[in-house]
Amino acid sequence: MKVSVAILAAAGGAEAFWRMECRGRLGVARLDPLVNYGEVGSHAHSVHGSSGFSDKAEFDDLMNGDCTSCAVTQDKSAYWTPSLYFQHANGSYELVQQVGGMLAYYLLYTDDANPSSGIKAFPPGFRMIAGDTNRRNYTVGNVQDADPQKSDWASLGQTSQTDLTQRAIGFNCLNYGKQPEGTLYRHYMPDKDYLDANCADGIRAEMMFPSCWNGKDLDSDNHRSHLAYPDLVMSGNCPKGFETKVPSLMYETIWATNNFIGQPGQFVWANGDIQGFGYHADFMNGWDEDFLQQAVETCTNDSGRIQDCPIFNIQTEDQQGQCTFNNNAELVKMFKTSLNEKTTGLIGDSLPGGVKIAYGPEPANAANAGSHSTTVEVPTATYSQGATVTNGNYMPGGIFKAAKVADVNSPVVPSITTEASSVITEAPTVIDQDGEFTAIRTEYITNGNVVSMVIIKEALEYVTVTTTTVTAVQTVQARQYSQYMNRHKVRHAANHRA
Repeated sequence: MKVSVAILAAAGGAEAFWRMECRGRLGVARLDPLVNYGEVGSHAHSVHGSSGFSDKAEFDDLMNGDCTSCAVTQDKSAYWTPSLYFQHANGSYELVQQVGGMLAYYLLYTDDANPSSGIKAFPPGFRMIAGDTNRRNYTVGNVQDADPQKSDWASLGQTSQTDLTQRAIGFNCLNYGKQPEGTLYRHYMPDKDYLDANCADGIRAEMMFPSCWNGKDLDSDNHRSHLAYPDLVMSGNCPKGFETKVPSLMYETIWATNNFIGQPGQFVWANGDIQGFGYHADFMNGWDEDFLQQAVETCTNDSGRIQDCPIFNIQTEDQQGQCTFNNNAELVKMFKTSLNEKTTGLIGDSLPGGVKIAYGPEPANAANAGSHSTTVEVPTATYSQGATVTNGNYMPGGIFKAAKVADVNSPVVPSITTEASSVITEAPTVIDQDGEFTAIRTEYITNGNVVSMVIIKEALEYVTVTTTTVTAVQTVQARQYSQYMNRHKVRHAANHRA
């Protein structure tokens, strides 16, 4: 039996979206007004968005910020995630370079249970957190197995909010010489041996936010319980009590782990997490509600490009890069402890704030910080090549290339230019288990106008590859830049439900 990929890709369709480019970065600091209001935060974050951000930031503060490090000037939201560090063999830590800043996807998925209800703009004061900084394990089945088909999650009993939250995290291994991996395919950070051997162009950290809202609370005590995930994480049915759909927000950040190929050590998130189970992200709304509602209803071009939405006022990458914490004099005055702490470049023998590594499987806390447990094994799934297919519907995605590479210690990230592909490829067929192979699960990606179906054929494999030692960071950066310019393939796309 043969199944047409075109039919599979078209099933259910794909919704409109836009991709908010935040090429600049306000800075890296222990600031988190949601969790640590009015005090120094527990760990370092890479912060993007309104210069009105501070330890006590509220909606009005963001709206009154004099600039934003994102491309659309009407967006004064704040976006932040933990920073990634490399711990050298001698124990010293170094901030890993961000490539291209951060992308925030506004995916316009309606509630499958009630699609006519539409999507409501974030109201003033709305904020939320995705992920759990203290998690150090994975409980959705066996971490060694690839996700089952999304259509099977309900029958397998894998649609609890705890399950969906763990599947909302992704770590995409970047190698522009191969077909890209699907978004949210791997729910843990590969170890350095795997990164060196397979991820020649770094790692992309991905975080999907819940998008089903209770319709009344702008926030909650844990900054999570006023929202819920639809039953397929990105799309699907909203649970009872959370029928109001808001834009489905997803963050992506590329980290240049390839700058450290051949160097002994390990990668550590600023919250003391080496496995990625505790990856998380924060959002504070900074949109005018009426304007954002207009954008939801107007900015529906299949390209996802903010440049294709006529109501957006877009500033240059240089303007984005000039917006930093330093523009907020009151923040510098009130919060010198965090801003003066060394958080970029080589920072010393501890993470910012003296955070200790907590390995799990127990939740991270003072009792187990610095202790090592070997009970949580994190295998790494192999690459799986994709079959190319053309489809009238577009999943989130695009093709990017690097325009320049900033110094690894610079607070200004390199820029990325969007390009659209005009290549159209005829749809092939997929052989089922009676043919050449068994497809364990499928994911969908896009490159410009080409939609690809990625067929996952294996659950996992430990890969050992001889790597080339690189001794100079500058040499790696030059290689990275050359690959970007020659291949123009920095980007995959988000999953579409099976």
